[in-house]
Amino acid sequence: MLVEVKVPALSESVAEATLVSWHKKQGEYVKRDENLIDVETDKVVLELPAPQAGVLIKIIKDDGATVVGGEVIAKIDTDAQAEIVSEPTESSVARTESSQLKSAATADEHDDALIARNTDKNMPVMMPAAKKIAAESDLEATEIDAIRGTGRGERITKEDVQAYVQNKSDRSLKDQVASVPVDTDESTGERVDRRVAMSRLRMRIAERLVQSQATAAILTTFNEVNMQAIIDLRTRYKHEFEREYGVKLGFTSFFVKAVVAALKKFPIINASVEGHDIIYHDYYDVGIAVGSPRGLVVPIIRDADRLSLVEIERQIADLAKRAQDGRLTIEELTGGTFTITNGGVFGSMLSTPIINPPQSAILGIHATKERPVVENGQIVIRPMNYLALSYDHRIIDGREAVLSLVAMKEALEYPMSPLLEL
Repeated sequence: MLVEVKVPALSESVAEATLVSWHKKQGEYVKRDENLIDVETDKVVLELPAPQAGVLIKIIKDDGATVVGGEVIAKIDTDAQAEIVSEPTESSVARTESSQLKSAATADEHDDALIARNTDKNMPVMMPAAKKIAAESDLEATEIDAIRGTGRGERITKEDVQAYVQNKSDRSLKDQVASVPVDTDESTGERVDRRVAMSRLRMRIAERLVQSQATAAILTTFNEVNMQAIIDLRTRYKHEFEREYGVKLGFTSFFVKAVVAALKKFPIINASVEGHDIIYHDYYDVGIAVGSPRGLVVPIIRDADRLSLVEIERQIADLAKRAQDGRLTIEELTGGTFTITNGGVFGSMLSTPIINPPQSAILGIHATKERPVVENGQIVIRPMNYLALSYDHRIIDGREAVLSLVAMKEALEYPMSPLLEL
């Protein structure tokens, strides 16, 4: 019986995907649920397992092909016998062992076991695109061993290899310049241009940012928040909080709570534009911008108004970890009525964040720093954070924008105990 291998269904916001690299060759025997190929969308990288065991008799779409959800990319003959396949290569044996490991353990445990086995053989786990770039760059085995993988389970991604090649080029150029006598006036060293194709995620980010700037009338309002109350509360309860709930008490959950409080008072901040209509959302799906090895992603905390601080912290920790591992699903990255972005973790003092369409507003959080402020006629030192609210002036007036930011400020400066089920 012939079984079609199809691209998994993509969400409405994801129009197409790219086939990264086949893990099996045409004519090879595959087991059911064995990963055939990685499929990259503008949001996540998906593994496409074999729907049935059999021989992969035809590959219809090659590496790098652009595909859509439901498209047939290969065919498997379930009646064919494994004996018709040529003697298995070392790479195919390794893949079979990998599949057995995966069926016996969780995904994370599988990655750890695979990495440990390859480490013993001095063979780092590399994504197919990374192998291709390494080969094109003529990297030696010792150089590949020196590359630190930032992908899921410390796999080496194409970005890791590109960064290594660039650093190698920079070091070589630096050595050339350093070898020139100090008293020479001649210019040495080459002016090098490197052309690197954007990842599908980077292209999508670029498209959405340009779309936001081109279609929305973006304006930003600012305010400052005294974070002393939050800091004192967190210092007082963080150990008890972690013992009680098994999760650390951070700062982001307080900002999520403050945002929800403001959105309830000013529903227009939680709305979006669709043609000539304003769509009011009577729910609060708050996106948290997270940096990942593949670029910026915005996983969504659904129904944030119904969650306690504990539940929010648990979701943030889980989403952040899976963002770094590249294990977020399309559904977790789709939708959202409002976004929070925190440039403060990188040291940013002030910025004007760009709205994440089709949303109409975004909150930018920055680094909390001790600054002199005036209280009751006296200059005192307080831990201050500058907040920036960018909003679409087409539907949000300055009054609502300013007052909603003030509402967030007040919620942060007068918090309650996190041990209460807020």
